[in-house]
Parts: sequence; C-alpha cells; structure tokens
Amino acid sequence: MQTLVSQASEVEKAEFYKKTYGHVALAILIFIAVESFLINIVPEQYIVAMVSGKFLWLFILGAFWLASMLANKWTLSQSRSTQYLGLGFYIVLEALIFLPLIYIAVAYTGLEVIYQAAVLTLALFVGLTAYAFFSKTDFSFLRSIIVIGGFVALGLIVAGAIFGFNLGLWFSVGMVLIASASILYETSKLKDVYATNQYVGASLQLFASIMLLFWYILRILMSRKD
Repeated sequence: MQTLVSQASEVEKAEFYKKTYGHVALAILIFIAVESFLINIVPEQYIVAMVSGKFLWLFILGAFWLASMLANKWTLSQSRSTQYLGLGFYIVLEALIFLPLIYIAVAYTGLEVIYQAAVLTLALFVGLTAYAFFSKTDFSFLRSIIVIGGFVALGLIVAGAIFGFNLGLWFSVGMVLIASASILYETSKLKDVYATNQYVGASLQLFASIMLLFWYILRILMSRKD
C-alpha cells in the first residue's frame, strides 16, 4: 500500500525529500559525465548534422518528447529497477539533446559561459525551491500556465525550424520563466501528489525542469557573447 507524502510522518517526509534531491544531484552528475563522454567521442560532423537540417532537428525533438514520456512512465513503475531504467534513459536523452548546444558553447565561448549558466541555474533553483517550501503557497494553478506556455513554445520552435527564423532573446527569457514556474509547480507536487516510494519519478520531473532552465539560461548568456 502506497502512502502519500502529505499523509506520511515527519520522518518519512524527510526521508522522501532526502532521496528525491539526492537523486536529482546524482542525475546532474551523471549528465555531466555522459555529456563529457559524448563531446569527446562523437565526431564534429555528426554534432553539426544534428542541427544543420531543420527536419532532422524536428525529428530529434519529436523522438526526445516521445522517449521522455516513456521514461517518465518507467520512473513511476512499481518496479525499482524499472524506475532507475527510466531515470537513466532520460539522463542519456538529455545529454544527447544538449550535445549541439554544449559543443557550440565550448567551441565559440569556452567553458566560462557554461560555468556561469550552471551557477545561475543552481542559484535560481535553490531560491525557487526554498520559496516553494516555505511560502505555504499552493502552486497548482501554474499547471495550466505551464501546459499552455509549453504548447505555444513548441509551436514557435517548430515554426522557427521550418521557416528558418531565430526566436531571439525574448523567447529564451520567456522559457526561463516557464522553467521557473515548472520548478515551483513540481516542488509543490512533492508534498501532495507523490507517494513516499516514488522519489525516483519525482527526481526526474525536477531534473527535467532544471535542465530546461539551464538550456535557456545558457542560450541567453551565449547570445550576449555574439
């Protein structure tokens, strides 16, 4: 029988939060390791080919979306091994989708901009998490905003890829706001939606929001280097 975090004892809640954020930290470390490995072994022409063809990039984004849904389903499975398979699979997917962006950042701006983006992402994540936990605010209303904003953003990304126009700085700023809202929403869900044994699935949702935030903060910083 599953026990919701909201109905669990203080000890069980503390253990759930500890495991959830521990898995988030582990996912980030594994992502860094996988990304570093891919940057060193994948030939340059293959990385460039990922984004040089507009329809190829749309196919990659579509495959990422479908595969991430599968990974999320796995992480909420009753089987612990399946949960970890889903989380590991999603980390590899993120590393693959980030490969062109990280390659361009390193090639044209060096590691400094990546470190800056990482620090800003971490600081914003910590601040949003603290606010979500201590403000006592119900952030469930953000779900509709995130869903609508996500579909609008997806439409703009597809249109930009097909017609070849740059979405620009303000699109990235808007996506940072959506990612921030997602962190607030996912953090509030920890207390009300998940069972105490679903920390792997919870960590995947937080990890996904962090990576979305990091992606667009990095894009903003890279645009300032142009």
